[in-house]
Amino acid sequence: MPIVCLGLNHRTAPISVRERYALEEGQLPELLSGLCRETSVEEAVILSTCNRVEIYAAGNDLPQHLLNELRAFLTGENGAETEDVFYEYVGEESVVHLFKVASGLDSMVLGETEILGQLKGAYQVALENKTTGGTINKVFQKAFNVAKQIRTETNIQRGSVSVANVAVELASKIFDQLQDRTVMVIGAGDTGEKTARALLSRGARSLIVSNRSFERAEAMAKELGGKAVDFDHWQSDFGQVDIIISSTSAPHYVIDRQKLKPLQAARQHRPLLLVDIAVPRDIEPEVNFMEDVYLYNIDDLQTIADDYLRLRREEISKCESIVKGKASELLDSLFYSSSDRQDPETPAAGTEPVIN
Repeated sequence: MPIVCLGLNHRTAPISVRERYALEEGQLPELLSGLCRETSVEEAVILSTCNRVEIYAAGNDLPQHLLNELRAFLTGENGAETEDVFYEYVGEESVVHLFKVASGLDSMVLGETEILGQLKGAYQVALENKTTGGTINKVFQKAFNVAKQIRTETNIQRGSVSVANVAVELASKIFDQLQDRTVMVIGAGDTGEKTARALLSRGARSLIVSNRSFERAEAMAKELGGKAVDFDHWQSDFGQVDIIISSTSAPHYVIDRQKLKPLQAARQHRPLLLVDIAVPRDIEPEVNFMEDVYLYNIDDLQTIADDYLRLRREEISKCESIVKGKASELLDSLFYSSSDRQDPETPAAGTEPVIN
């Protein structure tokens, strides 16, 4: 049973394209079920983050036919792209790519660890909805083990390696110091919380949290020593805010130029940093043309990420050697004969997979 991967990421597609394909976690069960029901795919995991959307699948059909079905399934409501933003991997290439993703080697911020948690979450959803089997289970379990090995045996994570910390570095470049700055986090999700923690650790004076679920906003604010505000009235505290980190799952702009213009005037046009780490985007791009407003989206963080990339470049070859060796070892010993890597052995029944 061949394994294939179809996807797009921050290297192949700008945020304006990625946000059209972004999937909410609540959509995944129905999509996984539909994928296995409407195509030749028998096992599948769908990964959707701010930087990538990928489908890992296995089925008893020709690999290219599986990939064509995945492409049609993913682009069904979006239509054909004017340029091809998707990449395709088959067999060992799929496994190598998955191992790189799990290890942070394919991330915007090289070596970051958040992607591993996101990958485990995507795999857990597939497990719960019974769209995995012997092939996908073994490949993903191995991916988690390889990520752990790379984390412990190499220095690929040296330096600031999370999107949250990169956002803080960006804030430090805009403001001379963070000690007298007030931060507002819109969206009480994991990335927003990590960013808030990072800003506070660097000396930010105070924190305001706004979220559609006020209970979640209160919980985060209480834990971090901040203040919770109602999502529909976050503008009432805008006058004291210097930095906004927005990471909601809203399908539309939370902040646009029309809404921001009178608010910024009331602040007497003090510098305002907006970091939009949501996909789809939370903040209308046109606000960047406003005076004293500095807007950066998830793709803009690439510049700072490149600085860290240079620090860790020497570790890349060591990590890739581990990834390729483990992928080949897995396929040779568990799935494919040495003469034909397109026909995996039928996995023996085993215990329920454990996500380590």
